[in-house]
Amino acid sequence: MLVFDMDLLKLTKSLNGVSGVFDDSRKVVKGGVFVAISGLTVDGHKYIDSAIEKGAVAVIGEKKPKKKWLESVTYVKVDDSREALAVLASNWYGNPSRKLKMIGVTGTDGKTTTASMIAHILNRAGKKTGVITTVTTQGLHTTTPEPMELHKLLRDMVDEGCKYCVLEVTSIGIDQKRVWGLNFDTGVLTNITHEHMYYHKTMGEYIKAKAWLLENCRLAVINREYYDKVKKYLTKKAAIKFFDEQEDFNQTNKEAAALVAGELGVKDKVVKKALRDFKLPTGRLEEVVNRRGIGVYIDFAHTPNALESVLKILRKKSKGRLVCVFGCASERDNEKRPMMGEVAIKNADVSVFTAEDPRHESVEKIIGEIEVGAKKAGGVKNKNYFVERDRGRAIWFAINKIANRGDTIVVCGKGHERSMNYEGVEYPWSDREAVELALRGMVKYVS
Repeated sequence: MLVFDMDLLKLTKSLNGVSGVFDDSRKVVKGGVFVAISGLTVDGHKYIDSAIEKGAVAVIGEKKPKKKWLESVTYVKVDDSREALAVLASNWYGNPSRKLKMIGVTGTDGKTTTASMIAHILNRAGKKTGVITTVTTQGLHTTTPEPMELHKLLRDMVDEGCKYCVLEVTSIGIDQKRVWGLNFDTGVLTNITHEHMYYHKTMGEYIKAKAWLLENCRLAVINREYYDKVKKYLTKKAAIKFFDEQEDFNQTNKEAAALVAGELGVKDKVVKKALRDFKLPTGRLEEVVNRRGIGVYIDFAHTPNALESVLKILRKKSKGRLVCVFGCASERDNEKRPMMGEVAIKNADVSVFTAEDPRHESVEKIIGEIEVGAKKAGGVKNKNYFVERDRGRAIWFAINKIANRGDTIVVCGKGHERSMNYEGVEYPWSDREAVELALRGMVKYVS
């Protein structure tokens, strides 16, 4: 049986008759609905036969169905499977976002901290609020959850009595329709700098994705510094409020959070008190206290802008030299690698270039591209920068061979993450564990 777009709504209304909604054929169970999505590397339409064999009773896809499929299942042909999945996910969990005031936070850097600050203020003001960020979902390398997981989290919030939800929203999450159909009350843009070019290809497409959130909300809260970059993509006339860029990027995040909270009715004195007792999320300028007389911090900074901001903050705090350990992930934005090397040389006294999720790419090649920027900025190998391909040894080397009493070390790029990817395999990893071992003279290895 073949049906088209107009029947998708009918199908979503009868979801109580199916066992589940799936976009992974391996997870399909008898009585389920399978949504075939054409991804970057995998086309879900190739696995429709497998889904049917596992007991799917309906399939949603963008391509013309095979005759044999129509003998077994209802096939719903749609223009966009991702949009269909978002609609199905919302209906499956009872449309929870309609029962919440949704606040979305996007931007290259500062999303997690700003979202966490907003949620903290609202909760302090007695407005029960849930928050979904890179840190709270504890994913491997994703921020905005896929639709089924996202709507389940929203459903849990509703069941727990939440009235607000603050959601960290990435440009890729927007482009892949993970937040399609969510009714955002407020959209926040922290900043726009160089990132995700491997996916979006051009800066224009990257900015356009960010602009989607600002168009699909009641109130857009925008960093004034970046308004000129985004305004040509804003075709809808949403209300706009501006906050200003500060020298301290955490102060900028506070400005944004305070503005959002104020617009949601929180009194100024409550905002100020909440921000005073706010603690940064895990992996955001996270200090590792020690008895060695050195400052040691872990930060998620993985873009040139974020790295520069962190180094400038720690430069003011450090009594001695500033040492930076970082790498660049593979299958991400290759263009930023020399930029990161240049930023490190200009803002740290000594840097150690190392591995950070090399995936299927050579660590030596990635580091070599970082070195291009380092040398451009006047960096000299084995003088003001070193190369150590093993991340655990790089951290050990910085702490035990470079740092002296009074110096400050920051390990950047992984932050809160709990794994590192080699050859497509996620291996357990923690920068904090590596730092703690190094402080005791030992090396943490990926195993």
